[in-house]
Amino acid sequence: MFHIVLIQPEIPPNTGNIIRLAANAGATLHLVKPLGFELTARAVRRAGLDYEELAPVRVHASLAGCLEALAPARLFSIETSGTQPYSAAQFEPGDALLFGAETRGLTSAALALVSPERQLMIPMRAGNRSLNLSNAVALVIYEAWRQNGFAGAQPRTGAEPRPGPRV
Repeated sequence: MFHIVLIQPEIPPNTGNIIRLAANAGATLHLVKPLGFELTARAVRRAGLDYEELAPVRVHASLAGCLEALAPARLFSIETSGTQPYSAAQFEPGDALLFGAETRGLTSAALALVSPERQLMIPMRAGNRSLNLSNAVALVIYEAWRQNGFAGAQPRTGAEPRPGPRV
């Protein structure tokens, strides 16, 4: 339904959390190189990124290549310099949500590709830097999915047992 784009992600556990998030929300995850970790079978297992059975994950050599593959998706950036809160955006199926590297955020070149009214931010208390990348993605993807009626979510009848917490 939505596309999550991580531009040069650096921390494998964050990406692993986002893979699980994408699987549960029905999103496709796009990783733009260079990555701060290897996607070899051995490295993936060690980092907990065994994603093949969880969610569609696409790896792109460049942001330009990623955006070409996503065309004509509407682009939204999520960055501390955004012009409006993510909750004010009107999301539609097929939208692409761009997130930058954990230590650097989005570059000015990446931000220039997104129209100003689609440059979003997550409200925070003054003096704080930012949220963890996987937490930021969770907030925004679930808001986008909520706005679209949680399309594709498994309905609960109330008769089935509720599973316990999974970590």
